[in-house]
Amino acid sequence: MEFVLSQLGGFGGAFYALAADPVTYIYLITSVFLGIVFGALPGLTATLAVTILTGFFGNKIPLDYALIALLGAYVGAIYGGSYPSILLNIPGTAASAATAMDGHPLAKAGRGGEALGLTTTASFIGTLIGTVALLIFVWVLLLISKNIASPEKAMLALFGILLSGTLMSEDLVIKGWITGLIGLAMAMVGLDPLLSEPRYTFDWPYLFSGFQVVPVLMGSFAVPQIIEGLRRVEVGQLVQLQGRIVPNLRTVGKYMPTISRSGVIGTGVGALPGVGEDVAGWVSYGVGKSVSKEGHKFGKGSLEGLLSSETANNACIGGALIPLLVLGIPGSPPAAALMGAFKINNIIPGPTIDPEIILRVVAIMVMASFTMFLMGLFTARIFIKILRIPQTVFLPIVMVLTTIGSFSVGGGINDLYLMLGVGLVAYFMNMMKYPIAPLVIGVILGGLFDETFRRTLFIADGSLSAFISRPGAAILLGLNVALILSQIGAVKRGFRRLMRRPA
Repeated sequence: MEFVLSQLGGFGGAFYALAADPVTYIYLITSVFLGIVFGALPGLTATLAVTILTGFFGNKIPLDYALIALLGAYVGAIYGGSYPSILLNIPGTAASAATAMDGHPLAKAGRGGEALGLTTTASFIGTLIGTVALLIFVWVLLLISKNIASPEKAMLALFGILLSGTLMSEDLVIKGWITGLIGLAMAMVGLDPLLSEPRYTFDWPYLFSGFQVVPVLMGSFAVPQIIEGLRRVEVGQLVQLQGRIVPNLRTVGKYMPTISRSGVIGTGVGALPGVGEDVAGWVSYGVGKSVSKEGHKFGKGSLEGLLSSETANNACIGGALIPLLVLGIPGSPPAAALMGAFKINNIIPGPTIDPEIILRVVAIMVMASFTMFLMGLFTARIFIKILRIPQTVFLPIVMVLTTIGSFSVGGGINDLYLMLGVGLVAYFMNMMKYPIAPLVIGVILGGLFDETFRRTLFIADGSLSAFISRPGAAILLGLNVALILSQIGAVKRGFRRLMRRPA
C-alpha cells in the first residue's frame, strides 16, 4: 500500500510540475494538433509523425518539452486516423483500418457526427486505460533493476532485437532477424566504446561517431512511406459530416463494457513487443464481434464494432510503452521511433531507467489524452477540411520536413546521404517484405549490446561463464536460445508431436 501511495505521489508531483509550466500547453496543443493532421492525411502515420518531430525537437529542447511533443504527436496521430476511415473509407493509419469497417457505413447513413464523437470519446478512454496500466507496471522496473548488470543488459538487448524481428515479420521470421542483425552491425561502426579504437570507419571522420540515429530513423520510416504514398495515390469520396459531434453520455454509458474490454485488449496487445496498434484494433474488433449479441451487425454500421477497434488502438499506446520503458524493447513502430528520441537524449530505456522518467511519461500521456479529447470534439471540422488536401501536395512537403529534420541533427550533408541511402534500401526491403523496424531497433540497442557484452568478457578474462553463472543472465540466454530454436522446422515438428502424444 505504501508503494502504491508513493507512486501516486510521484505521479502527482510530475503532473503538477508540468501543468504549472505555461510552455507545456504550447507544445501540447501544437504536437497533438500535428499528430491528428498526420493521422488524418492518408499516407502519413504515427511513426512518421514521431520520427519527424524527433528530428526537429529530439535533443534541441529540454527533455520534458521533447517528450510532450513526441508523445502528444503519437496520441494525436493514432486518433487522427479515424477521420478518413469514417468519412473517406480510407484508413489514415494502419491502426484505424478496423475503424473504417463500421465508421464509413455510419457516415453514409448520416451518422458521421455521432461516429466521430464516439471514436473521440473511446480514444480518450482507451488512452487513459493504457496509461493506467503503464503506471502500474512501474513497480516491475523497480523490482528487477537491482539485479541488472552488464551480462543481463547484453542478453536483454539481443533478445529485444531477435524478438522484434520475430514478431514483425510478415512471412519468414529469418527476414526479421536479418534486418535486426543488419542494424546491430551498423551500431558497431565508429569508435570502440571501451578502447576508443576506430572500427569499420575506413578512415572517414564522419563515421567515427557512428551512424546517427535520426537520419537512420528518417530513412527507415519516412522515405519509403513517402515514395509509396506518391506511387499509390488513394482517392476517396468525402462523405459530408452530419449530426452533432459531442457524444450522448447515455450512449457512452451503454457501451462502457465494450470500451473497457477493448481497452484491456488493446493494452495487452500493445505490451507484446513489436505488434502495434493495427493488430490491437483488429484483435479487439474480432473479439467484440464474437462476444456481442449484435455481432451480425459488425461491418454494417455497428457502434459497438466502431468502439471496439478505436478504443483498442489508442489503449495500445500505453501498452506499447510498457516494454519500451521497462525492457528497452519497443511495443510498436512509433514506440521504436520514440526510443530513438530517448537515445539521442542519452536515456537508455530498460530496467535501469530513472523511474522519474516513467512518471513524467505517464503525466504527459494523461495531459495529451485530455488535449486530444477536447481538440477532437471542438475542432473536428478543421481536420475534416484538411482531408481535401491531395497527397501529391502534402507528401513533397513532408519530404522537405524530413530532410530538414535529418540535416539539423548534425548539420552535415553526410546525414542527408545516410538518410537517402537507408531510405532506398528500406524501400526495396519493404518490397521484399523485410520488416524495417527491427533494423532501427538493432541500431538503437546494438550499442548497448556491444558495450555490455564486451565489458562482461573483459571482466571475466574472455570467459563466457558470466552469462551462465548469473541467474538473470542465464534465464535471458535461455530465452534467446529458445526463441531461435522455436523457428527451426525440425524443432517445431518435434514439439507438435510431443504435444499430441497422449498423457
